[in-house]
Amino acid sequence: MKSEIHPDYHAVLFRDLASGKTILTKSTMTSNKTETWEDGNEYPLVEVEISSESHPFYTGKQRIMDSAGRVERFNARFKNFGKSA
Repeated sequence: MKSEIHPDYHAVLFRDLASGKTILTKSTMTSNKTETWEDGNEYPLVEVEISSESHPFYTGKQRIMDSAGRVERFNARFKNFGKSA
């Protein structure tokens, strides 16, 4: 690797604002906020709106929307679209 062209890769805390869960991982992201982790060291804290800890796809708590009604309305509106008279 060439020196001085790559961003600093360091330990960072990520906090999911939806669930409150915090994880320690490595990243090139930085933050002015810091927090002390379980090991006693202080790390930059990056707050994210959603992560795999709170995302419906990963938690299995997906909500089923009323897509059947939407699809039927769409098909009714455009059933003759593109057909020649």
